[in-house]
Amino acid sequence: MLDRGIDFLDLLRISVDIALVWFVLYKLIMLIRGTKAIQLLKGIFVVLGIWLLSILLDLRTVQWIMWQAITWGFLGIIILFQPELRRALEQLGRGSFFSRNTTSEEDMLNHSIEAILKSCNYMAKRRIGALITIERETGMGDYVETGILVNGHLTHELLTNIFIPNTPLHDGAVIIKQDEIVAAACYLPLSESPFISKELGTRHRAAMGISEVTDALTIVVSEETGQISCAKNGEINRDLDQNKLSEVLRQELDHSFKGTLTKGWNWRGKKNG
Repeated sequence: MLDRGIDFLDLLRISVDIALVWFVLYKLIMLIRGTKAIQLLKGIFVVLGIWLLSILLDLRTVQWIMWQAITWGFLGIIILFQPELRRALEQLGRGSFFSRNTTSEEDMLNHSIEAILKSCNYMAKRRIGALITIERETGMGDYVETGILVNGHLTHELLTNIFIPNTPLHDGAVIIKQDEIVAAACYLPLSESPFISKELGTRHRAAMGISEVTDALTIVVSEETGQISCAKNGEINRDLDQNKLSEVLRQELDHSFKGTLTKGWNWRGKKNG
């Protein structure tokens, strides 16, 4: 009986130990999801995979090179993941690392889509130019740094007010992450494609440019025509009405909010040129 009691306690201790480790790993993955750190993490797994393969195939030179990369890689990880590590420590200090989000992802998604739709509709009717980039999987930190940090809750009033002409933040792009306006007046790379229609201005070229280097979804409101366009994966779909824009936002952003794979929107508008 005593041995059974000891075995049960050992099993319970091991189970709790494993569960805690997996929970912390899960929270860390959720913390870096949607940032550039996730690409770095994939690179680390590739290096480990090559190292294990070199051991199995007895590739001693490759094995030595990979071991050196792993040995010195821990220092590199600390440097490369410094923003994520700092954020995790800040959340741990606030007690929010282990807290549960009380706002459902579905409500957050609906609120964000409604705010973007209202803002775009308002600006399109009044021909107020706008450039709105919505972060998805690829981190936008490099482009956020080119603008002014806002870190404000996404509302259609705030989003619209940013693009009112002659205001300090109206020139440039707004970067949104889930239900937060991260930054405004950001500079996006202009597309150098020679096939873009000449009638498209700088905002459309910037929308095309960022869609060529990230998986972000970018909305453009034309100052000249009031038309709403959407750019993704190097393609642009023009003259969207409210229903079509709502459909695009819901299908494309569902993955970003819920972390589940969804079928992408069928881009029927062909690439210019």
